Amino acid sequence: MAKWQAQLFSLQLLSRGEARRRAEHASRRDWQFERPVDAIPRARVWPKSRRSCAERSTIKHELRLKRCFDIVVALLLLMLLAPGLLIIALAIKSTSPAPVLFRQRRYGTCNRTFEILKFRTMFVDGADPSGVTQTRQGDPRVTPLGRLLRQSSLDELPQLWNVVKGDMSLVGPRPHVPGMLAGGVLYEELVPNYFDRHCMRTGITGLAQVNGLRGSTEDPLVAKARIDQDLTYIRHWSLALDLRILWETFRREFLTGQGY
Repeated sequence: MAKWQAQLFSLQLLSRGEARRRAEHASRRDWQFERPVDAIPRARVWPKSRRSCAERSTIKHELRLKRCFDIVVALLLLMLLAPGLLIIALAIKSTSPAPVLFRQRRYGTCNRTFEILKFRTMFVDGADPSGVTQTRQGDPRVTPLGRLLRQSSLDELPQLWNVVKGDMSLVGPRPHVPGMLAGGVLYEELVPNYFDRHCMRTGITGLAQVNGLRGSTEDPLVAKARIDQDLTYIRHWSLALDLRILWETFRREFLTGQGY
């Protein structure tokens, strides 16, 4: 079965029954009764249509177009940014004697794992290959150059190659490491429908990220909100939504620098 067919089948399942209702309302109930409303960042980007994308008759063609868009844009960016990528690689090598790229297994489509690529931003002896130990603001494991790369999200650029290979999309739920913790427990224990977020290819950026839900998952309510927005993106995905997310990512991450 082709990947787009597997995604379409998963989208159809996700749009039906209890899974859909639970995904739409579970975390919102938590926010209302357990935390002030302003504890969760207000969404800047949101799907305009409440209709599930699985209900659109053109969805299979749209998924193919999304993949073509990913390949073309990722290849163009790799060619245009090649000099800058080389400069970053040389800077990492000259300031910290270790591999330029950081490789880690992450969840992809249909819960399959793949090797994600990032520019290395930490000292080798401080990095956690498992990814269970999360990065915090002012983390001493991050190199001075790595701090600049993370602030501008330039460390994520090697993932364009993951997009070309088909492991990822430009836009989608961010890929997590297996065994990732949220609120001190496994993410899938905190959020029962956690694995529904793997219905589509994971992305370099996503709806949750542009709406301010990124970074540590120590707060269980924020962690739930991230999954809620991942599932909202999957249910109501469109190319127009992808373009809005990409623009907001460029504006917030590369121009102003929101990472750490």
